[in-house]
Amino acid sequence: MKLENLKKIVAKNALKYIPKKKVIGIGTGSTISYFIKYLSRIKDSIKGAISSSYHTTVSLRKNGIPIIKLNDVDNLSIYFDSADEINDNMDMIKGGGAALMQEKIIASASKKFICMIDYTKKVNILGKFPLPIEVLPMAYKYVQKELKKFGGIVKKRKNVITDNNNYILDIKNLFIKNPLYLENQINNIPGVISVGIFAQRKPDILLVSNHTHVQTILNKN
Repeated sequence: MKLENLKKIVAKNALKYIPKKKVIGIGTGSTISYFIKYLSRIKDSIKGAISSSYHTTVSLRKNGIPIIKLNDVDNLSIYFDSADEINDNMDMIKGGGAALMQEKIIASASKKFICMIDYTKKVNILGKFPLPIEVLPMAYKYVQKELKKFGGIVKKRKNVITDNNNYILDIKNLFIKNPLYLENQINNIPGVISVGIFAQRKPDILLVSNHTHVQTILNKN
């Protein structure tokens, strides 16, 4: 089965977690694009969605789903997103779409985080996928120098400006044994806006599509 079909299957499966008459948070990515298309079929059952990126906002509007601002919501019951990599401990890497800051904010603000992936995103050790870091433009060379201390190859992502008008640095060839430690260490570098490790805020439920079914994994921590 093609990966695109697996993305569609897991995106459709996630619909069963949508609470009625609530505002939901929505992430960014190819799987999320399919999720929004399926969501449009039942859009009248929700109040609206908090978007994590310009791209997601455009997709939501195209599908007739009302956009709600995070600041206008007292409680966010649920957030839906995907991952670029995730390990058995549910530590994740996100940010391939350069929306990691907004994604992390909405995930942290939500009571429940549903992550949907195809089986290729499941890994034993994080780091094969380049780790993205959003940085202030005036500090990116300093941050780049500091990031090199963690190993890997650090490069500025070409022709990319985030929704917050910042740059993205990517670290390739990392071997992340302690995601939470590395998340905190990188976040402490002056000039870093956010790092694409989601170890402090992990998914509560992980949906994994493979060639036979969608597996549901609960975060027991």
